[in-house]
Amino acid sequence: MKILVTGKNGQVGHALQHSLLGLGEIIALDRAQLDLTDLDAVRATIRAVRPDLIINAAAYTAVDLAEKEEALAFRINADAPKVMAEEASELGIPLIHYSTDYVFDGSKEGAWVEDDQPAPLSAYGRSKLAGEIAIADSGVAHLIFRTCWVYGLYGKNFLLTMLRLAQERKELSIVHDQMGAPTWSHTIADATSDVVRQMMSTGEANDYIATHGGIYHLAAGGQTTWHDFAQKIFTHPSVLNKPLLHPITTDQYPLPARRPKNSLLDTTKFQQTFCSLPQWDEALAQCQQQHLTNTAASSKAS
Repeated sequence: MKILVTGKNGQVGHALQHSLLGLGEIIALDRAQLDLTDLDAVRATIRAVRPDLIINAAAYTAVDLAEKEEALAFRINADAPKVMAEEASELGIPLIHYSTDYVFDGSKEGAWVEDDQPAPLSAYGRSKLAGEIAIADSGVAHLIFRTCWVYGLYGKNFLLTMLRLAQERKELSIVHDQMGAPTWSHTIADATSDVVRQMMSTGEANDYIATHGGIYHLAAGGQTTWHDFAQKIFTHPSVLNKPLLHPITTDQYPLPARRPKNSLLDTTKFQQTFCSLPQWDEALAQCQQQHLTNTAASSKAS
């Protein structure tokens, strides 16, 4: 199987290159190799590679900047996935795409299910929802995985920001009135790999997606706030500097883009269809242990 992965240098794209090993020929492309703002280049690349599966892990994720660059966000998050879907449909292959909790307005009590009505609060959220709609409207065999609060040891994310700030500051103010489930990029990649493995075992990917295709919520289990997420990060033995944390409200930390107050995603459908997902704190512990191992190995090598 030839698998085309976009966004190789993103959090999920980077993790996918490890999780997909052994499942076929992985062709992972970064922004320099595949510029999603150039739709003609997207078409040409897919036609040249002729993959058996496309996994689109690339996205415009600068949530606040998107308020000023909405056209660019839509180009990357909606127009490019539409082209991928059209080309995949032409080749008769499936498309796996990642979306976000930001398609919801956060007003619901309890976790969001796949059939809840989207109502994005931000340009980023609107662009991701437009991508979902474009893929569905194309008629391509597809899986769309919505996730939330993605972090890891690669790229830009909350975990790495907290670890950096722990070295720089003695006190931090962190928002405590937004709820979600921090999701390790490797959780997403490993779950996607399980899905691809199941798809391959059937012998016909399109038939598999004809039965199981659509939108799924893929996130870690449990729930927390940004404040408590930070607190959990700093309790790990690998963190030597532990700043004093002050809980604040969203209103006390204004940003250009509005965030959902409730980002919890109900993953029942995904887990009943594909595979189980870990609790957020268990995955975080594994991630930080890997960070500790990587740091020790790097120190030894130097």
